[in-house]
Amino acid sequence: MDLRQLEVLRAIAEMGSFTAAGNKLHISQSAISRQVSLLEQELGEPIFHRVGRRVRITAAGDTLLQLSNRVFQDIRDTLTGISDQQESLRGALGLVGGMSVCLYVFPTLLTDLRRVHPQLDLKITGGSGERCVSELRAGKADLGLLTLPIDAHDLVTVPAVQEELLVITEPNHPLASRKRIGTSDLRTQPFVLFEAGSNTRRVIDEFFLREHIEPRIVMETENVEIIKAMVRTGIGIGIVPYRAVAAEVATRQLFCSRVAGHTLHRETGWVYPKMSRVPRTVSEVIAAFSRVQPQLQFAPER
Repeated sequence: MDLRQLEVLRAIAEMGSFTAAGNKLHISQSAISRQVSLLEQELGEPIFHRVGRRVRITAAGDTLLQLSNRVFQDIRDTLTGISDQQESLRGALGLVGGMSVCLYVFPTLLTDLRRVHPQLDLKITGGSGERCVSELRAGKADLGLLTLPIDAHDLVTVPAVQEELLVITEPNHPLASRKRIGTSDLRTQPFVLFEAGSNTRRVIDEFFLREHIEPRIVMETENVEIIKAMVRTGIGIGIVPYRAVAAEVATRQLFCSRVAGHTLHRETGWVYPKMSRVPRTVSEVIAAFSRVQPQLQFAPER
């Protein structure tokens, strides 16, 4: 018994006649009959009943047909696995991102990447936007997920997602029970904010400027975890991406609110060195992000 005989068996069962099976496989009817005879000799019983020009499979033939289906499925699965291994990325991949991206986006993204490309050697660097851009320009990283805009003629930027920025307060704060906070409420509050010069801080400062708010800033830091810790102690309130506080909001360790009449966003995008063609590593990471993005919550439900 060989694969060609099993292929003939499948074709006859599908087409219902020796002639049609021969046409499907591009072989003569006599060759079809010969293969069936060999199979029947080996089994010691018929695998088809001839009814005029049509054939009907026997119980023994049906058992053999099920076997052939499993064999050919195993072959397809094996070939697909080999192909996937050949297509799997290998070598090193350097990713850079800000603190909140490294904490709240990269873990989910990297889990998916390792599943699809288990041989990939990943290196992650977190830091300010300026440091990440320097890593990309120096060839120490291949791709970054950074807050836009990045104004650099030698780098490509691809917008990925808009992250909503929300006011966060500790549970006992007078503003904690409000889903929306008026701009007048913000004028008297102490703030713990991202450091000056960052793109996220720029969005916040532009909002303050438009609304003629002169914030009382008690602390500045690039570390979103420090901002959350300071807010929890009641030192001040903060404005951070929702993704960074989604877990604490769900457990009511922190409260988040929108500013009435305003929607604050920061745009986050992929950044990589400009080249004649996009490297496959870059395309695969961006594709992985598209797969996991539905799992990532960048804004609360309205």
